[in-house]
Amino acid sequence: MVLKKKKEIQVDAFFFDQQHLEKLQRFSKDGEQNLASLLLHCAQLSNGIQQIQCIKQIIPLVKKMDQNSPCDPMVKACLDILGEMYFSLNMKNPLKKVLASSLNCLPEQFMKLAVQSFVCCLREKLKTTDVYLYRKVLDSLASCMEDFSLGRASIKNLFEEVLQFLQKSLLDIQEENRQKHGNHIVQTQLMHDLLIGIKVSMMLVQKLPENIQGSLWKHHESSVWQSMCSLLKTSTNFLMDASLLQTVQSASGLAVILFAKAMYEPVEELPSLISDLLLGSVKHTGVPAWFVSNCGILCMEEIPDSVLLFLCHGALAMLEWKSGNMGENGEKLLLDIASVLLSLSSELKESSMATSLSRILAIWTNSALAALVSCSPNLKFKLNGNSDLIGKLLEYIYTHWEHPLDAVRHQTKLIFKNLLQIHRNTVTGSNEKSDPFFARLLNRLLSLEWHVKGKYACLGCLVKCMGTEYILQLDRTIPAQILDVMNDQSLAPYASDLLEIMFTNHKAHFTLNFPESTWIDQWHDTWVSPLLVILCEGNHDQTAYITDYYLPKLLKCSPNSLNYMIRILQASADANLDSCSTRGALGALMACLRTARAHGHLELSNMISNGLVSTACIKQGLVHQRNQVCIDALGLLCETHRSTEIVSVEEMELIHFFLMYNLNNQSPSVRQQIGSLLRKLFCRIQESSQVLYKLEQNKAKQELLENSTKRRHLGILQQYKDFMSSVCNRLFEVLFPGSSHPTRFSALTILGLVAEIFSVPAGQPQVFCLDQEINSTRVQTLIQCFASTFEAVKVLAFELLMKLRDVAFNLQDSENLNLLFQAAMDLSTSTKPYDCVTASYLLNYLVHHTGLQHICLGKCIEHNPHIDENTSVEKNTLAVIKLLLANVEEEIFQAKKSLLPAAASFPMYGRVHCITGALQQLPLDNLTLVAEWREMVARLILMSYELSAVVSPVVQSSSPEGLIPMDCDSESADRLQMILHEIQPQDTNDYFMQAKILEEHCKIESEKLADRKLKENICTGMRGKERQACDVTAQMVLVCCWRSMKEVSLLLGTLCKLLPSQAAYEPSDGLITVEQVKSIGDYFKHHLLRSRHRGAFELAYAGFVQLTEMLSSCNRESLHKMPEQWLRCVLEEIKSCDPSSTLCATRRSAGIPFYIQALLASEPKKSKTDLLKMAMKELISLATPLNGPSSVIPQVHALNILRALFRDTRLGENIMPYVADGLQAAILGFMSTVWAVRNSSTLLFSALITRIFGVKRGKDENSKKNRMTGREFFSRFPSLYPFLLKQLEVATSTLDGEAEELKIHPGLFLLLLILGRLYPSPMDGTYSALSMAPFVPFIIRCGHSPVYRSREMSGRALVPFVMVNEIPHTVLSLLEGLPDSTSPCIQQNNIHGTLLQVFHLLQSYLESNQLVNSDFQQTVGDIIICVGTKLWLAKRPNPCLVTRAAYLDVLVMLCTHLRKFQKQGMQLLGFWEEMNRIISDSELVSGIPYSSAVPGLIQYLQSITKLVISMLSVTAGPDIHSRGSCFAKQIGKPSLSIDQLLHCQFHEVRLLALEAVLLWLKQINSKQAAEEGGGVFCLLIDLEGTLLTMALNENNLQCFCKVLEVLYNMDLRNVLSKTECSTKMNPNELLNWSLSVAAASNSTEAQSIALKFASKVVAHLLRNHHQISEEVLKKWVQLIVYFCEDEQQTEMLLAIAEVLKSVTSFLLINEKLILGLSDTLAMWKCVVLLLQNEDLVVRNAAAEVIQVAQSEKKSNKGTDCGLRIVNAPMALDLAFGILCELLQQWGMLRAGVLILLEWLLGDSHLKRDSETSALEEEDDYLFDKGEVNFWAEKLTLVRQLSKHLLQLISITHLTLPDHGELHRLSRVTLEQAQMVGYLLRALPPTPEFSKTAEFTRLSIQNERLSLCLKILNLLKSDDIC
Repeated sequence: MVLKKKKEIQVDAFFFDQQHLEKLQRFSKDGEQNLASLLLHCAQLSNGIQQIQCIKQIIPLVKKMDQNSPCDPMVKACLDILGEMYFSLNMKNPLKKVLASSLNCLPEQFMKLAVQSFVCCLREKLKTTDVYLYRKVLDSLASCMEDFSLGRASIKNLFEEVLQFLQKSLLDIQEENRQKHGNHIVQTQLMHDLLIGIKVSMMLVQKLPENIQGSLWKHHESSVWQSMCSLLKTSTNFLMDASLLQTVQSASGLAVILFAKAMYEPVEELPSLISDLLLGSVKHTGVPAWFVSNCGILCMEEIPDSVLLFLCHGALAMLEWKSGNMGENGEKLLLDIASVLLSLSSELKESSMATSLSRILAIWTNSALAALVSCSPNLKFKLNGNSDLIGKLLEYIYTHWEHPLDAVRHQTKLIFKNLLQIHRNTVTGSNEKSDPFFARLLNRLLSLEWHVKGKYACLGCLVKCMGTEYILQLDRTIPAQILDVMNDQSLAPYASDLLEIMFTNHKAHFTLNFPESTWIDQWHDTWVSPLLVILCEGNHDQTAYITDYYLPKLLKCSPNSLNYMIRILQASADANLDSCSTRGALGALMACLRTARAHGHLELSNMISNGLVSTACIKQGLVHQRNQVCIDALGLLCETHRSTEIVSVEEMELIHFFLMYNLNNQSPSVRQQIGSLLRKLFCRIQESSQVLYKLEQNKAKQELLENSTKRRHLGILQQYKDFMSSVCNRLFEVLFPGSSHPTRFSALTILGLVAEIFSVPAGQPQVFCLDQEINSTRVQTLIQCFASTFEAVKVLAFELLMKLRDVAFNLQDSENLNLLFQAAMDLSTSTKPYDCVTASYLLNYLVHHTGLQHICLGKCIEHNPHIDENTSVEKNTLAVIKLLLANVEEEIFQAKKSLLPAAASFPMYGRVHCITGALQQLPLDNLTLVAEWREMVARLILMSYELSAVVSPVVQSSSPEGLIPMDCDSESADRLQMILHEIQPQDTNDYFMQAKILEEHCKIESEKLADRKLKENICTGMRGKERQACDVTAQMVLVCCWRSMKEVSLLLGTLCKLLPSQAAYEPSDGLITVEQVKSIGDYFKHHLLRSRHRGAFELAYAGFVQLTEMLSSCNRESLHKMPEQWLRCVLEEIKSCDPSSTLCATRRSAGIPFYIQALLASEPKKSKTDLLKMAMKELISLATPLNGPSSVIPQVHALNILRALFRDTRLGENIMPYVADGLQAAILGFMSTVWAVRNSSTLLFSALITRIFGVKRGKDENSKKNRMTGREFFSRFPSLYPFLLKQLEVATSTLDGEAEELKIHPGLFLLLLILGRLYPSPMDGTYSALSMAPFVPFIIRCGHSPVYRSREMSGRALVPFVMVNEIPHTVLSLLEGLPDSTSPCIQQNNIHGTLLQVFHLLQSYLESNQLVNSDFQQTVGDIIICVGTKLWLAKRPNPCLVTRAAYLDVLVMLCTHLRKFQKQGMQLLGFWEEMNRIISDSELVSGIPYSSAVPGLIQYLQSITKLVISMLSVTAGPDIHSRGSCFAKQIGKPSLSIDQLLHCQFHEVRLLALEAVLLWLKQINSKQAAEEGGGVFCLLIDLEGTLLTMALNENNLQCFCKVLEVLYNMDLRNVLSKTECSTKMNPNELLNWSLSVAAASNSTEAQSIALKFASKVVAHLLRNHHQISEEVLKKWVQLIVYFCEDEQQTEMLLAIAEVLKSVTSFLLINEKLILGLSDTLAMWKCVVLLLQNEDLVVRNAAAEVIQVAQSEKKSNKGTDCGLRIVNAPMALDLAFGILCELLQQWGMLRAGVLILLEWLLGDSHLKRDSETSALEEEDDYLFDKGEVNFWAEKLTLVRQLSKHLLQLISITHLTLPDHGELHRLSRVTLEQAQMVGYLLRALPPTPEFSKTAEFTRLSIQNERLSLCLKILNLLKSDDIC
């Protein structure tokens, strides 16, 4: 909502040469203003804008001159100078446009003289011969013809010369382009010059028609004719030249038609000629000779497709379609163009061509509309909506409306819109609503599924034609259907646009026909009510997208609907209908109010004063459990329509409230939104304060304001200042030790916003300045943020310190800075990889201190107070880099001797990382110490090579991850000796030549380093006196090596990217030479092609990309061509298959794909992508399988490289033309006999599937989000149609044999994967040659595969290929193909595959949105009859249990769906009887004669069990009972009951039965019970005893957990009443048993459900006053406490939260202490612990305990407590508040406060911690960052608890002067405080960096103890007021 400030316009001034100045001085007169003096004054100005003002004074001055002035030589001289000035100015300079505008107003008497001057100047310009200066002349010619009468007159006088210049310039530029072949940058510039030349040529013909009209020049001897012929010929050559940019070719196509139109006579025959050109049927006899000689190449039979396209564009753009005088030839041309364009659409697949084609087709529809204004009936007939041409155009639309390119989709919409208008214009007197064409289109569109994006735009066009009301009459649920789609972000914009069109049209219809009072309710019911339902109950994504896309449009259309929304939602919110699982009415209300305020539909102050919403309601929103509700409530406060609206006191208070509880949010997106919204608020404060200051200034001048107004303004400004100060206080307050990453990120982000927004230029009044809030403590706090393990926090802290660096350095003394510098140097050589990042940020901060060299680097330099800051930073950076470089060079010297001590004591990568970081902070375009930097760069490059040479043997070995054994024994050393000789026999590093155990080696090396003044920052790895071996792990050496390689690569990449730009022109002035750049390129090539370690080559790739991007944009030809040379070289090496090649063929070709990726991705996007085309051609040919083993390695490399390229998003649509070839290579490669080829082919196939169908965004494999229609797929990749069809035919050719031998085609799996992603579209018409039908028989045959998985896939793949209305016929034919029981040869594989296909087809059919009409019932009846004929497959005569199970699955699905159809009266009695017979004959009834090892038995038992359960549900259904007991008896119950299933010996059967019971229980307890009646209840009668017995005896864990879950969901009264008779246990014994299960089970699931069940029993027994022993209750409480610990699994913690919630009202907040104080507080402590859990789900579940407590408080007190559904921080605050209230209510203040003090003190064992901390640090893992805090903050809990305790003591005046427990607590606390103080003082300097974890732990404990002592002192004092 904050407006962006306008950028200042920069105007380059014009400088006059000395000759012109002398001439002006000669004509100017002192004291008199004339034209010469005015121009002289203009020449003396250096500001372009001032010159513009001066130029504007010319014409008023000239108009004052007398009639004789044109004869004055001064005027002639001035006009000559103005002409020179005009032609010298750059085209884009505003001065040129102002001068032209002024000269257009030149009086008539001066015009002739001015033309002469301009002609003279222009003639000089036309003599230009330098190719690179042509562009300026062309620009001048173009500007002369753009609304500049003087310029146009000049060109008219020089028409022939201009034509000749254009002719010459185009030919010269073309020749220069040819000579510069390979230099892409120069060629691109020249081609753009060509483009301008062609456009100027066309402008000349179009803008000066008088020069070319008539026939005077149309003879061969005329120079104009010859020039025109030359231009025509040149344009034709450009058009045919495929090496030029497409924009040049396209413009040439326009020029050819334009020039031909100007030259051709009679012009009426030109359309016929163009038609012949397009159709390739030109007869030379009828064509003028001049045309053949100049455009003969176009008269060939086969013109390239691109040329045809551009000719079509030229004809459509340059011929007059509106006039109607083109006659029949013109109409034929129009139709021919459409035919040609449609044929080209199947050929031109390259992205830019596809875009051009769609745009030209849209132009064709506009031309057709223009032609229809006055045309023949024949054309109207051929353009009618029912014609073949329009049908083909619709086919094009359906194929391309989901094209990946936005431009194509947009043009498709325009084409559809124009087609509707074309049809409307061809039919006179037609009503759209009754027109069959519109009706047919509408029906076909509505039949499409809503995931089709193209549907929305087309429906929107139809809505505008037919009206919303007409469409709603067809289906009233359309608005709800569209809203349902809006949970998908990719569809939400399309859906919202369609809805906007519909409700706007609907409202317009009502407004036009009815008074508002009669229709507004109906409109609200249609458009607003569904919206409110979804906002309240929809999922997060859906509500968010509806709020973003739909709601603003709805309010814009009907602002008055806001009151209706507020009224409905406020009523629901007041009724407390919200839940934690959805946004609820409150969330919906916040969303609506936020949107309304942001778009200016309401004022917050008015809203609150009018009672529309209360501040309490907004407060509830600000701390709501759902993040989006909080964000909407915050948005309501921050977003306004006016950026200068005053921020009220209420808003400030609410913002404070928000900041108290929402900074610690784990969601990055929420933190980002908080920052964005607060930015808007701060901008409002800043801008509104500036308005108030201006008002004060105006008041001071005018004295118009009264004192009260002045006071009000000053009061608001003071409120702003106080508010911002308190916000900053809060933000610094949360940066305490141990604060979580989200808290720090949020606080630093907001502080950064404050520093950015409230920084105004000096001299302007400031309402707030962050500098004033900074003190030394806060600076130290920000510096400590560098120690965070999250780099994002370091970045934010660094940026904030840079904004505050002046005040920050002033608040730090030199000693502190020196300590920070030493800490940075120590961290730069730490073995912890993240420490060097901290060091880098510290050094980057310190280099901005002007005295750094004097303070830290030991250099006594003369202090200069006037030294420039940038110079100081540069000198400091240079000094720091020198020091780091000296250190790392010494360390490299030591590492050359042995890598082991280097890895353990001084890994070199940290230093290099700091060097790179320092370089990246420098202003490299403004360096002063160039010579020093040049020397430094040379040293850095040399150091990089040396470091790389030391570590590269490890990362380039064949197994870099396992080089060094973890053990340090002699056997391992011997094995290592052998390995090292194998992998690096030529290496000279003594470590690689001789493996050894270093017994005092690290110590000796460290002493040597100390002698060389290198600081030792890591202990030597000694573990006790008895162990002297250096503990260097393989991981440490590997990390040292690959991170060093990484840092070297990034350093070299930084040097190449940032420095060579100065060397591109003058090497002597640059910081890096061309030779150095080339050597760096060779370095990257060597390591990318040799490295084996993924980390090494991936990070070398990052540096190499920086190099290649620089080379691609470099003008130096030798550098510019290097990527191409490297690419050709590596491709040749891959092809050569040289045995001596060191390219890695394993590890997915290691760095080779990265190398080629970098070379191709850096190619300029707007170029012809020649490198990509060349590389893809080579790689595709290599990836295609060849004969002979010699081709295997090149094929593997090619497949791996192709995979990387297809995954690279930077290549965009340029890679799409190669997808079809890549897919063919992958499928063919998958059939290879070589495993490596198959593996690489599979990876390539996966990448291609993602590239074609998009990234998978859901878990549903059958979702249509990542699929496309067969039409779209095969039109985009037409070559795949015959390929896939042929491969499928080959793959299935062996599947119909009689023998059951195993015949597996390897490609079948991939083919089915692709085909399964396609689906048919109802839009498929008769025009598509790419029909899906030929695939169907082959897919059906795939069901006969001997591979189970292939049969499954064929079942799914068949569904998309069969239209819904064809499914019944296909199912019947498949069922009829099944064998009878008497068939001689029964192939079970075939039966199984067919049944799977039947199952999936039927599932699709029955779940589709088919209306249950008589035809549908008849179809289902036919299927049931046919199924009945093959029932033997489900019975014992079928020996195969797998196929029996498959047939039973079909029957189960029919049972499930037919229950729904019984209500429609379908006669299914016979079917139910057959099902009962199948169940009666099954093994479940008669006994199972098999063991579980029989194939398919479990599958069969599960299927028959599902059938039994389904039949039980049918017999219990309400429709059966509603038809009478007689009918129910006829159906009969299955011969198996649920009780019998529960006693089955197979646990799979029992599990299914238990799941069914659980589902029925939930149905009974839900709304569904009302619909189902009591039918289901009868199935559960007397099951409790069975379930109890089963629980005691069940051995299967899954079944056991499910039994307990069922018992937990049952009515406990019924369960406990059956306990005695079924288990011989009383309720207390049952409770003991369940607690024992919870305590002893090894399964978390069993423990959690057992504890929940036990808790339910406890609550039931206590409520009913049953006696429970104290021991059992203690055990129950202890279990709850035990299971609350952090290491417990989430499932267990959620169970505890549910238990606590269930007992809250009875045990936790009861007026009576039922469990006693200690146990009750123990359970409250569990709530507190859960509220501090790292897992958001657990915290939210625990917050529901507080929701219950708040609701109980409301019901007990009869008042609204306001906050109910709250987030965890708010819940924690409320929990302590509730607890303090309860202590007063229970009368347990003294005992309770002491327990709470124990909580505050915590469980601290400092002595043990201090003794073991050193050992623990030794045991740290290499990458272990210590205790990383993602959410929980100990000090937050401590501060909240202490706040409430202090309040409680203050309110109750509580004292405990003589309490023994109090004295004990005081003593312990004091001792611990002394210990903490001692340990803090014992820490080394800068402990926040050297001992971060220990410093944080002690700081937290220090504050904890301080608060304890404060409270204890209060409790001891007797004089509390």
